[in-house]
Formats: sequence, structure tokens, C-alpha cells
Amino acid sequence: MIRVLILLLLPFAAQAETLRVANFNTELSRKGPGILLRDIQRADPQVNAVIEVMAATRPDIIALQGLDWDLDGLALAALAEALNDRGLNYPHSFTAQPNSGVETGLDLDGDGKTGGPGDAQGWGRFTGQNGLAVLSRYPIETDKVQSFSEMLWQDLPGATLPTVKREPFPSGQAQSVQRLSSTAHWIIPIDAPGGRIDLMTFHASPPVFDGPEDRNGLRNRDEIRFWSLLLNGDLGPFSSHRFIIAGDANLDPHRGEGHKPAIRNLIANPLIQDPMPVDPAGSASTVAWKGVGEMRVDYVLPSADWRVLDAGIYWPETEARDVAETASRHRLVWVDLYDD
Repeated sequence: MIRVLILLLLPFAAQAETLRVANFNTELSRKGPGILLRDIQRADPQVNAVIEVMAATRPDIIALQGLDWDLDGLALAALAEALNDRGLNYPHSFTAQPNSGVETGLDLDGDGKTGGPGDAQGWGRFTGQNGLAVLSRYPIETDKVQSFSEMLWQDLPGATLPTVKREPFPSGQAQSVQRLSSTAHWIIPIDAPGGRIDLMTFHASPPVFDGPEDRNGLRNRDEIRFWSLLLNGDLGPFSSHRFIIAGDANLDPHRGEGHKPAIRNLIANPLIQDPMPVDPAGSASTVAWKGVGEMRVDYVLPSADWRVLDAGIYWPETEARDVAETASRHRLVWVDLYDD
């Protein structure tokens, strides 16, 4: 009788300890500084739609892309306040200056000019455009966050930088300052139930919008390879316990442009597991780009020591589909985890 009761109670115990981790490229980035904050305060329709998508899925921890960074964190604070008004309380958050929009004074994209958005460390019209953020129900150990965003691309083991006629593209000087991260690579420790977890997040450059030198494609490849090298200990000691990689890799394992082995190798790493989330119709696509089609580019990949209880892609078949389409071309990806 006691054994029967224990077996009956196990699902409820697991539910009580379930941790829902999500990733969402909100595409809320605007064309100038301060505009996103204004739109959040004005309850812009796209902002409201993003909030509704998050309210429908209610993640405990969520990695966000497509949020413009500002020095005082006003836009992120305003978004958290708007979410709180909708019943989603995220008392803990993290953001930092991304590489996007950081000026270099050099011609990085090879167009013969300087000062353009393609000449920044990551494509951007202004510093902080299209940045990253994390919202959490649980405390974030901000003083222990590891940022690899200043790592030079050429310093990554096995890096492949673009060349034209065997010469560095666009120049050796440009490659000497070019960082690997188009946005950021962060490891964020969170004091979750059961102890610390590490959320590892990034937003890779799209492997398109370049020329035959394949500058963006090669950078995308190495931005993803960074995680594989980290997991394998090639960048220094690494603890493989209780971590989650959540981000926009801008690369599908099978479809579209790019060096697909980079994402395939990451997914196949024995230290992580792929929950293989799908939407209600059974599709694994996480984005729908006009003229390109649907692809899987957004990921939540937990370490192998988690028990995955459920996973999904928020793309409802009901009238809520219109809200999701208004929010972003990307779809929120979530995974429910339980620590044995």
C-alpha cells in the first residue's frame, strides 16, 4: 500500500520541482536608442503580443534575444514591469552591453567604408541594438556571470577567418580586432531549486548577407563551435553539471545556408541532450522567414544530467496564432526539466 502511494505521489513531486526554461527571439529591436523603451511604455501592439506569448507559456527562466540594451537597463526593467502587470513576476534579470553596434573605426565588412552598421563588432546601427537579456524567477548571481564577448575571433582554437585570394578579408588589421561574438556569449549562474544552474546564452550572426568570402557564414560556424569547445574543455576547465544552452544559433541542422555540422556537432555532444521540441502540429521549426521558409534555429539544450519532462514550441493552432505572429517571426521554445 505504501509503495502504491509513493508511486502515485511521484508525478506530483516531479511537478513541484519542474523548471521551465525557455528561449525567445522577440525581434523587439528598434531603429534607434530609446525607441524600445518608449514602445514598451506605450503598450505597442508587438510588445503586448510578446507579453501574451510569454504569459501563455509562463517560463521560470527565459533567455531573450532582440532586445535593445541601454546603459541603465530601462527597457528591460519596463518589460519586466509590464510582464508583472500580466501576472508574470520576474524579480531577477541580467543584461549587459552586447557587441552589436560597438564601433571599431575600421572597415569590417569590406565595403570600403567605415562607420556603417556592418563595421561594428556586431551588426548594429547603435550601441546595444538587438541585444540579449535573461529574466528569472530565481536569483541570478550577477557577480559570477562569465562573459566571453571580448574574445577575438582569431583566438578561438581552430577558427576559420575569411580570406580572398589567400589574403585576410577585409584586412589583417580588421581581423586583429574582430571579436568572435556578434552579440554575446554568456554563462549566467542562477540559484534555482536544487542548487545552482548555469544558463549559457548567445545569438549568432546569420550565415548570410555576405559575399564569396563567407564572412558571416564562417563567423556563425565559430560562434556555435565556441560552445562545443567549451564543453570539451578546450577553453579551460568546465563543470558539466546542471547547465542549459539557450539561444538563437541562426542555423538549422538540415535546411538553409550555413555550415550545418557546427550545430549538428553541438546537438550530438554527449554532455547535452536535445529534447527535440515540436509545435502542436508536429513541426520542429522555430522561425518562419519570408522567402526562405521555416527552419529550426532557436534552441534550449539541457545538460545530460537533467530529466526532460516535456518540451514544446509555442505556435498555437487557435486564434492565438495571430498574437504569436504579431510578436515575432521566431517562436518561443520551452523545456520542462526535473533534477534527479
